[in-house]
Amino acid sequence: MLDAVPGRATGIGSWPGGDVLDTMRTTFGELGEPPHLPYLPELPGRGPGSEIIGRGAVLLVDMPVDLQPSGWRLVDHPGRDLSRAQGYLREDLDVLAEVADGYVGPLKVQVAGPWTLAASLHLQRLERAVVDPGAARDITASLAEGVARHVAEVRRLVPGADVVVQVDEPSLPAVLLGRLPTASGFGRLRAVEESTAVEALDVVLAAAVGAGATATALHCCADDVPLAVLVRTAADALAIDLPRLGLAGWEVLGEAVDHGTALWAGVVGAGADLTAPASSAGALADVVWTRWRRIGLGAEHAASVVLTPACGLAGTTPAAARATIARLRDAAAALAERAAAD
Repeated sequence: MLDAVPGRATGIGSWPGGDVLDTMRTTFGELGEPPHLPYLPELPGRGPGSEIIGRGAVLLVDMPVDLQPSGWRLVDHPGRDLSRAQGYLREDLDVLAEVADGYVGPLKVQVAGPWTLAASLHLQRLERAVVDPGAARDITASLAEGVARHVAEVRRLVPGADVVVQVDEPSLPAVLLGRLPTASGFGRLRAVEESTAVEALDVVLAAAVGAGATATALHCCADDVPLAVLVRTAADALAIDLPRLGLAGWEVLGEAVDHGTALWAGVVGAGADLTAPASSAGALADVVWTRWRRIGLGAEHAASVVLTPACGLAGTTPAAARATIARLRDAAAALAERAAAD
């Protein structure tokens, strides 16, 4: 479990541009001091293999992929597409070891979740892997093993790190609601049962913890966030885009917080106008605090809140991304002040 420390901020994952060293120095420069949560950023601007699906596929054990016009496909033998993706991850880890040399404290990594991978990876007949329950189970098991290896490698490279694993599931709502199109495009794939979804997520979360991760989080910034499913998992925290939550969602979230689940609150979108009053540090803190108190949560729980962007920052510029993280740091401090004064 990530310690409950007031005034904490972090990023979600993706970052604009392609300069790994500059990006890592920026994220650690902005978030590398207590109480914040630095993270291993992702740079999808480098091309296929550095985006969420290619990056996630790299972690699969004994399930190689290649890149087709339709997207990433499961194949029998690894090729140059997978090798390129593996090279991106290796480069990132090497730079992490350099920038984080001597670092002691929490360090977050992000991985694509089993359902987002199953929804995005294609079988050799070009249907989505999620259509085949056996393939979905294989992806889950393979990913769990890969995540365990990834956590162990990060811990080896940064011995002082308390590794936190964030599992990204942007496709989970479509999987649960039967919204994914078939290969022909004329139909929709059958919805996955909620209990099956929870079981697979818990397999991956347990693998992370078993490999030494000190905390886990589930992140979903899509519409129709399936909070009722997410709160049934073993995740220590839920990373949610707050503007997408209505009152009913806040009630579900409040009950989860009462039972010990932490909130990672997405309060500012990529490309937001940081000069606007609604993007001031105080206004962003109020996005959380006002609703927090309205549903009856106490100030004592606010220490577990981590402020984040609503989603990744790849769609903006490096300067804007850095400004967003700096604003979140200020907003997190403002939230801590509100809780302390309550």
